Amino acid sequence: MKFQNVFIPYGGYWSSPFVRWQGSLANSHPIPLAAQTVICALQDRKITPDTFDALFMGMSVPQKHSFYGAPWLAALIGAPGITGPVLSQACATGARVTASAAAEIEAGAGQAILGVTLDRCSNGPHVYYPNPLGPGGKGESEDWVWDNFNFDPYAKNAMLQTAENVARESGISKEMQDEMMLLRFSQYQDALKDDAAFHRRYMITPFEVKDASGRKIVATLKDDEGVFPTTKEGLAKLKPVLEGGSVTYGGQTFPADGNAGLIVASREKAKQLSRDSKIMVQLHSAGSARAKKGYMAQAPVPAAVNALNDAGIKITDVRAIKTHNPFAVNDVYFCQQLNVKPEAMNHYGSSLIFGHPQGPTGMRLIIELIEELTMLGGGYGLFTGCAAGDTAMAVVVKVS
Repeated sequence: MKFQNVFIPYGGYWSSPFVRWQGSLANSHPIPLAAQTVICALQDRKITPDTFDALFMGMSVPQKHSFYGAPWLAALIGAPGITGPVLSQACATGARVTASAAAEIEAGAGQAILGVTLDRCSNGPHVYYPNPLGPGGKGESEDWVWDNFNFDPYAKNAMLQTAENVARESGISKEMQDEMMLLRFSQYQDALKDDAAFHRRYMITPFEVKDASGRKIVATLKDDEGVFPTTKEGLAKLKPVLEGGSVTYGGQTFPADGNAGLIVASREKAKQLSRDSKIMVQLHSAGSARAKKGYMAQAPVPAAVNALNDAGIKITDVRAIKTHNPFAVNDVYFCQQLNVKPEAMNHYGSSLIFGHPQGPTGMRLIIELIEELTMLGGGYGLFTGCAAGDTAMAVVVKVS
């Protein structure tokens, strides 16, 4: 998909802290929590809810009353007159919401669309599917989060196995994965310098966590929660999770909870909503791809190539790269295939380190990409990341 007149207002985006599952956000319903985040972000940016022509919501883990999705969320933020779709594409949800909103702007169906992505991997639903033909009429059950992590009904394997398949085929050793993990952890530390100055460019902080009534504050988050310290010695001690494999618990991310928001608009509207009208953020393209069965970690490469081709540029034209990398294998493979130095991408961190709430993951990384490009003085940026079903999505933006 190529876009000609789609922009993101500079500063017209935000994210909550990401919290390791079963942490401080485990008992917070993600839709009211996202509404709280949006209200805070819009007030800070002096943007009123009636600015938007639609609200596109992205989530991948069903929650109570999520059937009402985007209309419910719109009403909670004070925009009861708008609606929009609920989009779900597993880990690619953030990129899909961004691309779908962009397509609507490109078609002239609106001037400003609010995209909100949210998920809670904690306390996920336990689903019961009736089966009248089962023994005694017994149905089937599914733990939505855990069971889907561990079984792809088409490829017949767990997500972890897809990383092992790519590592084995591409000669990616445990040592190579450990090196990548250490690098990514050190890059995340840069985001925490000067009182987390990089995160404060876009993150809603301090972030108040309220009880079910919405009145009592039960926790206050200053930044991401649950990031585990990574050391060379610690990684060396870890054994592969699967017998005969190479991927350890230290070479992969963790499920998390959180949300993110991003405004997609026409050029004129983006200027009006921007925190700095001299900075233009243009969304040039979005690409998708699917790897062969059971090789999810390969998919970000063809997705990136498709997005770059649609934007009319090459990987050498890109000044900053961010990836959703649930496994260190993803980045090792990406660097091998596109001849990118590991240290040249994922500055200030990635989902490999700060966690993966699924829906919001890609959107936060796109936000960080925009901020990094702004700090660099502009240029093209690429986001790419894998998703369930051996798929991936990528997005190209340009800051000028």
